Amino acid sequence: MFAKIKIALKILFGLFFIAAGIGHFVNTAFFMSIMPPYLPWHLALVYISGVIEIILGVSLMIKRFQALAAWGIVALLIAVSPANIHMAMNPELFPQFGVTALYVRLVIQVGLILWAYAYTRKAQ
Repeated sequence: MFAKIKIALKILFGLFFIAAGIGHFVNTAFFMSIMPPYLPWHLALVYISGVIEIILGVSLMIKRFQALAAWGIVALLIAVSPANIHMAMNPELFPQFGVTALYVRLVIQVGLILWAYAYTRKAQ
């Protein structure tokens, strides 16, 4: 029973990243708007991170690639943290979100990193 729940959670997590990756192409303007101004090539980075999210989401669900994909997700989540920090540090630029929501987003980011880390062990 626990094994089935574990597999279901891994599939859910993978699907989350696939959907987020697709979101980079469907809602490009939003992802462009949260890019910190000090980063170059905003559009390219939005598209590249979207492709990487899709690849990692799919790879996580393939037993053979699970651990590598999980480490990739950890790295990706760390790499995109500047956007979430930028949002929290500049709430006036994102009036559609409450200040609390911007900080909750950072906590969720840590939770997602821990969730991904749980899959860094060899698939069973």
